[in-house]
Amino acid sequence: MILLSYGTRPEWIKLKPVLEKLKVPHKVVFTGQHEDISVGTYDERLIFPDCENRLDSAFAAVAQSEGIFDDVKYVLVQGDTASALAVAMAAYHRKIKIVHLEAGLRSYNFEHPYPEEFYRKTITSIAYAHVCPTLYNAKNIEKERGRAGDEEMQIFVTGNTVCDNLTSLKPEYGDEVLVTLHRRENHDSLGEWFTALDVIAEANPDITFTLPLHPNPNVQKHKDALKSVNVVEPIPYDEFIERLSKCKFVISDSGGIQEESAFLRKKCIVCRKYTERTEGLGVFGRLCATPDALPFMFESVNRDYEVGEVACPYGDGDSSSRVAQVLEMLNEDF
Repeated sequence: MILLSYGTRPEWIKLKPVLEKLKVPHKVVFTGQHEDISVGTYDERLIFPDCENRLDSAFAAVAQSEGIFDDVKYVLVQGDTASALAVAMAAYHRKIKIVHLEAGLRSYNFEHPYPEEFYRKTITSIAYAHVCPTLYNAKNIEKERGRAGDEEMQIFVTGNTVCDNLTSLKPEYGDEVLVTLHRRENHDSLGEWFTALDVIAEANPDITFTLPLHPNPNVQKHKDALKSVNVVEPIPYDEFIERLSKCKFVISDSGGIQEESAFLRKKCIVCRKYTERTEGLGVFGRLCATPDALPFMFESVNRDYEVGEVACPYGDGDSSSRVAQVLEMLNEDF
């Protein structure tokens, strides 16, 4: 049996298409890292304790749930969250082989993004099978050689399963710019980002700027800076991707939105100093390192926002079928 785990909305969004195609015996564990998750199915939900540091809670939740590994031959973890590393570490302690979905993404800077870069590199060091979205990601794994001394590690390139959720959408260009800003490495400068964004929104009344406000208190405390921006509650995923398919372009510090916007042929101003999704830079993504650079970057993209006939570098919409085939093959080997 394979155990598949998730703890956050992005993990579930990328795991769901795989579960729809998976035929091998499996069970799904939800760690509870995002308590207010409104979608997602699971066989077991862990008790997420209230530690002083919330990231510690993921490791405590898994450590207190010994029974989830009963009869498990291998474990799949997705991405770079605290939940993914916690489950991977617990599996490693039990000598259960680990499959890492969305492996090989790298910024090569532990502070950007923090703590995700450390988490995913650590998972790489103990994983047996690395399921990579792109060939570039696979080359990163090959360069690091995966688990130290393990010549039997497996590397697969499948595309990113997030794109599989978008195949029914028809991209159009409207007059809305979608904005998401919430990453930990931007918390210290978030007030400056919001102020720069509001100045741009005030100067461009013909465009609707919509920002679903993240519930993190470090984000919420800056919302008063947004006077000309349409600040809304978090939007359900199906509605969000529908709006993404119809917006003009995107301003975001999210990782997943860089992939989704590329598949939907939308340019994305990436409000970060580094990105682990470099394949789309130049065509789909434009890196904006500081709030001071945002006005110039906005004007540049606003003048030339349409994307030509360039293939999305992150997936073709059928990645989950390939991932399911990989898991079925591994299930026969283990």
